[in-house]
Amino acid sequence: MHVQVNSHHIPGSVALHEWVGAAVEDRLERFDDFLTRIEVHLSDENAQKAGADDKRCQIEARPKGHQAISVTHKAESLQLAVEGAAEKMHHALDHLTGRLETKVLSGGELNDPLLEEQSQAAKDAMLEEDFLAKQGELAKQDELDK
Repeated sequence: MHVQVNSHHIPGSVALHEWVGAAVEDRLERFDDFLTRIEVHLSDENAQKAGADDKRCQIEARPKGHQAISVTHKAESLQLAVEGAAEKMHHALDHLTGRLETKVLSGGELNDPLLEEQSQAAKDAMLEEDFLAKQGELAKQDELDK
């Protein structure tokens, strides 16, 4: 996973970029194989003036085969903003991957949201195959009974 850090109205030192990259990577490590890139945007909403919740961290994750996901967190310090945004992104990716997992329903059939349109056609095809197989068995049984 590649983490790119951008800063606006915040001095962008190498140490800051390394710290932010490591903090975000640490929190999102579980999704390493699922993500292609992460962009972190740091900004100071009030520029050089002090103020409550004026540090902003936006994280944009790019999951493989899906649209980008973006979260934002504002806090009074840069550390809290980065940690809050990383936590929000963790929850967003957790939610996305949870929806993508194939689940077994109580009836024993598979629920695969990615293939929902195809799954109905697949279910119909399996029912048709079962029906034709039973019809073939009944026809053979009728011939034997004659």
